[in-house]
Amino acid sequence: MAIDDRVGQSGSGVRRALRDALGTLAGAQRLLIALDFDGTLAPVVDDPETARATPEARRAVERLIELPDTRVALVSGRSLRDLEQVASFDDRVLLVGSHGIELRLDDPEDVLALDAAERQQLDVLGQVLDQIADTLDSVWLEPKPAGFALHTRLATDRHSRVAHLVAINELKAEAPDAKVRLGKNVIEFSVRSTTKGEAVEHLRRYTHASAVFYAGDDVTDEDAFVALGADDFGLKIGDGPTAADHRVTSPKEVAAVLSLLANLRETREHDAPGTN
Repeated sequence: MAIDDRVGQSGSGVRRALRDALGTLAGAQRLLIALDFDGTLAPVVDDPETARATPEARRAVERLIELPDTRVALVSGRSLRDLEQVASFDDRVLLVGSHGIELRLDDPEDVLALDAAERQQLDVLGQVLDQIADTLDSVWLEPKPAGFALHTRLATDRHSRVAHLVAINELKAEAPDAKVRLGKNVIEFSVRSTTKGEAVEHLRRYTHASAVFYAGDDVTDEDAFVALGADDFGLKIGDGPTAADHRVTSPKEVAAVLSLLANLRETREHDAPGTN
């Protein structure tokens, strides 16, 4: 169970248990800071295209980008193109879209190439889900490179339940090999399966990180928390069961945590042997 590390009104703004854990993490030789976007750096909004990181979170991330032996990555369920548009961070920030299917690393390349069978399955997914979205008010479909996301945030509880049940039952018959992933007010269908946990492990190897900080708010972020090791740091945002070691309640508090981590990491660099 996560420790509740709610932000206070005095001192650093972060409670002692979390500050102490961050102090240890800040001493890592090579640190990877991997972050979900929606609900973590940016408040959740009804129109996903308008989501933006809070100014405080953006400043903290920009400070972390500049530190040596420190890499920052965004790990999102959004498509890579969508993530690039709403995040708009420095190109030094590594990007993972579609839960790990799409990557933008230091040397960008097309890592997603669907074969003929996958493309055919993708067409079936689109046809079935389009029909469901068209018949229910405030249910809409988001195309993704390897699948679709059926959004129900603006729908009534009844229409949301109907959309989920019908989509799952229809696709069992029409596209039985489709991968299904449940999130907050969304159900995703994909012709390929990967998780944020696998994405974090890929980033760990790519950056040669000796420790990982991961923050996220959705059920899909639990795969990343489970992938973390003893020297890593997991931060859950919001309520609900979690495998993360620490918890805060909002993107505002995430920004405070990232700012403190930047302070600690900068102090470590300043105090390192051979520095002035």
